[in-house]
Amino acid sequence: MILSLAAAAAMSSGGGLNSSSLLDPFDSSTAWSLEDPSNSSSEPAARTLSPELQPASSSVLVQDVSPWDVALCVTGTLISCENALVIAVLFYTPTLRAPMFILIGSLAVADLLAGLGLILNFVFTYLVDRSVESVTLLAVGMLISAFAASILNILAITVDRYLSLYNALTYHTERTVTYTYMMVALIWALCITLGLLPAFGWNCLRDEASCSICRPVTKGNAVALAVSFLLVFALMMQLYLQICRIAFRHAQQISAQHQFLAISTTKGVSTLSAILCAFGACWLPFALYSIVADSSYPMIYTYATVLPATCCSVINPMIYAFRNPDIQKSLWLACCGCVPSSLSLRPRTSSDV
Repeated sequence: MILSLAAAAAMSSGGGLNSSSLLDPFDSSTAWSLEDPSNSSSEPAARTLSPELQPASSSVLVQDVSPWDVALCVTGTLISCENALVIAVLFYTPTLRAPMFILIGSLAVADLLAGLGLILNFVFTYLVDRSVESVTLLAVGMLISAFAASILNILAITVDRYLSLYNALTYHTERTVTYTYMMVALIWALCITLGLLPAFGWNCLRDEASCSICRPVTKGNAVALAVSFLLVFALMMQLYLQICRIAFRHAQQISAQHQFLAISTTKGVSTLSAILCAFGACWLPFALYSIVADSSYPMIYTYATVLPATCCSVINPMIYAFRNPDIQKSLWLACCGCVPSSLSLRPRTSSDV
């Protein structure tokens, strides 16, 4: 949720004209110089200003670019490239149509939109008139929808992993492709609705004092989103603990000749552990800061918590897609036309992530 952060920083650093610097034609302190009306020249009377009173509009004003905004734009570019690659692999590989890959694809789409939102936010801040409300609301809505969809898709993948272990015998019959598409559609409908709320009047454009650390989201709405995130994170932690218990119980029951399944289960648990650690480290600082801070706090603190949050979308493809053996094989086939012998050719099990 990077909502026009640079706009506030640029406004505080200057870049516009001060109304007090404009010249008043009725001000007696202004030195006007007029030609002598008795002049017989046919040229019209000229009116000039003293050099020290030349209007400020005659100079070219250059707005300084914040290095934080550059970092966010670069992060957005990296996010877009990574997730575009994941989407291309999933789209052009017909064998990757299982429910698990549908969720991974939905997550990649969400992160791709988040990356594009960061790039557009930079463009809107420095190349488009910030006074246009529709521009601000467009950037805000896109970022809210994209990051909310990213978080909810991670939750959906966690639920999917839990069900694959808890109902291992009936998982493939209950978790159909149609059911997964319906769940993904519900996630996106909810996230798009959240993104449209600022455009429907849930913003602080008319009351700057009520803004949160991310303009134009109000303080109350920012707190509600942060609390919702904390509830989602708590649910993910609970599911993760249940997955660990089930996985370790399965590992104890598996005999030595089924060591492969034990390794697979352990790999799934370790991947989920990396997912949750990265997820919490990236988003918790921003969520907690959104609850306690408001627009009066220094902008540097907002940038310092927003940048790690965006890095979660950089890490997601590495955890979910690029560590997946099936996607690795598709990447090797697309790039080199072959699959390295080091890649396992085993079929995917329900315990894999």
